[in-house]
Amino acid sequence: MFTTAGEDLLEYAGRILNLHDEALLSLSKAPLAGRLALGMTEDTACTDLARILTRFKRTHPNVAVRTKVRMSLVLRSMLEGGELDAAIIQVFTHEVRPTDLVLFKEHLHWVKHPELEILPELPIPFLSFDDDCFYRQWAFGTGQEDVVFETVYECASAAGIVSAVNSAMGVALLNERHIRGQMQIFDDNLPLPPTVTYVVRRARKSRNPALDTLIREIETDVGRQGGLALAG
Repeated sequence: MFTTAGEDLLEYAGRILNLHDEALLSLSKAPLAGRLALGMTEDTACTDLARILTRFKRTHPNVAVRTKVRMSLVLRSMLEGGELDAAIIQVFTHEVRPTDLVLFKEHLHWVKHPELEILPELPIPFLSFDDDCFYRQWAFGTGQEDVVFETVYECASAAGIVSAVNSAMGVALLNERHIRGQMQIFDDNLPLPPTVTYVVRRARKSRNPALDTLIREIETDVGRQGGLALAG
């Protein structure tokens, strides 16, 4: 734990390192130019990656970066269709590709409100992000086994799912960062959820010096921080 003065000093140190990186990048290479189409999930759009992108834009003002925030399955489809140059997405850990840049790993948990009663003779009320939620596809597919779920609520926002859980509307699959309020981990007779990994994945045929530089900057920053801080 840092003292107040220590936290202030840590913030200044971060600024100094960022300025140092910008100075080196501005002097070491010819100016980059072009366009990048980048995808992000909701919980990565307002975190360390936003800071990295802001720094990248200052250092390379002739590179236009267009960012689209979507669910991971949608972004994966857009990558395959050539609509994006790269995307920051969630995948199950066993689906990580050798070419992916790993940013962060998290455990998923079944969660519910203590007042929600699960009756064995009825389907379990399930809170889903939307039809493109790969948590839902896992729960209703390979993860289901002998458990019967019924979707009672759909919301693309993590904040909406958190609110629904804390209102005792149903059971959800959430990562550790979103477990809050009166939520309790609920795993009675439910299959063990797989681990999820956040990765930077580029389009298979994408060869772009600006994209190469951006991914290197993300990799350097994540290596320095020991991981990626995500929105809770």
